[in-house]
Amino acid sequence: MNPIQQFLFIFLLIFFGYILLRRITIIKRNILLGEKKYKTSAKKKTRLKNLILIAFGQSKMFKKILPAVLHLMIYSGFIIINIEIIEIILDGILGTHRIFNVLGMPYYNVFISVIEFFVVLVLISCVIFLFRRNFMKIDRLRSPELKGWPIVDANLILVFEIILMLAILTMNASDLILQDLDRYNSTGNFYFSGFLKPLFINFSEMSLVILERTFWWVHIIGILLFAVYVTYSKHLHIFLAFPNIYHSDDQEKGKMNNMKSITNEIEMMMGLSSENVEEPPKRFGAKDITDLSWKNILEAYSCSECGRCTSVCPANITGKKLSPRKIMMDVRDRSEEIGKMKDKGLNHNDKSLLGDYISTEEIFACTSCNACVEECPININPLDIIIECRRYAALEDSNLPPEWNSMMQNIETNFSPWKFPIDDRSNWFKKDV
Repeated sequence: MNPIQQFLFIFLLIFFGYILLRRITIIKRNILLGEKKYKTSAKKKTRLKNLILIAFGQSKMFKKILPAVLHLMIYSGFIIINIEIIEIILDGILGTHRIFNVLGMPYYNVFISVIEFFVVLVLISCVIFLFRRNFMKIDRLRSPELKGWPIVDANLILVFEIILMLAILTMNASDLILQDLDRYNSTGNFYFSGFLKPLFINFSEMSLVILERTFWWVHIIGILLFAVYVTYSKHLHIFLAFPNIYHSDDQEKGKMNNMKSITNEIEMMMGLSSENVEEPPKRFGAKDITDLSWKNILEAYSCSECGRCTSVCPANITGKKLSPRKIMMDVRDRSEEIGKMKDKGLNHNDKSLLGDYISTEEIFACTSCNACVEECPININPLDIIIECRRYAALEDSNLPPEWNSMMQNIETNFSPWKFPIDDRSNWFKKDV
């Protein structure tokens, strides 16, 4: 590699590094728009266990075997293949060619062959996922919220990965022929790219050099583009799944956290002493993302849009508008919108999460069954956001379904959800009634 190419490589590394750092800063700022405090009740030992089993081990993915195996192939390939990126970056900075081999790394060809094995696994998985997503009638991959950019994003990333994997194999195959021509130092044969050598064996030496260098640049620029693009994509879960799972709560799924300020007020009205007296919140429940916790927004950015939550939601299954996946996508989109408006110095209060993104029909369709929470592979909790929005609708906006108003009025006057006299409240257990 000549000095001009070295300079170009270092420039690209700095340029994409700056864009990536800037994007990471924006995402962090957007997550911290959630002003509500959050602290997990899980002990550190439990959090580390979840990190190992759920994040690294992907244990919750295996409720569906085929996508779990394919996803594991891509995930493991992503980790192993990136080891080679270290060598490529060092080659680009130092102007060397396969520096690990030059430094005498033992069994270098075996090392590259192992990487190529994972390249093939990723290639196979991406092709199957691409076919599965576009040609198989899987309901959770055809929901209304996926129309437009989400489906394009899902396909784009798969095509992106296929191109990167083919670039590695083509680069290695042409490199092997150039080694036979004594253009490059010998490394020994690479198992999988060795099968591609006959495709390029009749190329001239200069054509092979151009081919090898072209795909070297395609691969490294593709990796840099991928790193930046991921921050705008649902595939951000590749990185954010780990902190999201580490900070996830481990309390019982059916437990609902009461609002402390209301609990304290009721205790004082009943003459009970309240040790944790605190000022009432600015707002009961959540109208916008600023009323949510930073963990709620982190979960939204961590969502992979897999739709497992929606596929098990009883409300969605029975034809109601509620989709837990859409709830998370709405929170993320609203966070991005407010972040951009803050950057421009504009007021964001002309719109809100509840009303403009999430409808009251959606939040009141939820049965609070926790099926979505149980199903999520990375411990996302859409129910927490739904409950906060419902609290705002009830306590601040007085916007409840008529059936709910009737039920609560009956409870207030008759101590029962049903409208019958208080004296008849316990008749249900009497034999002669």
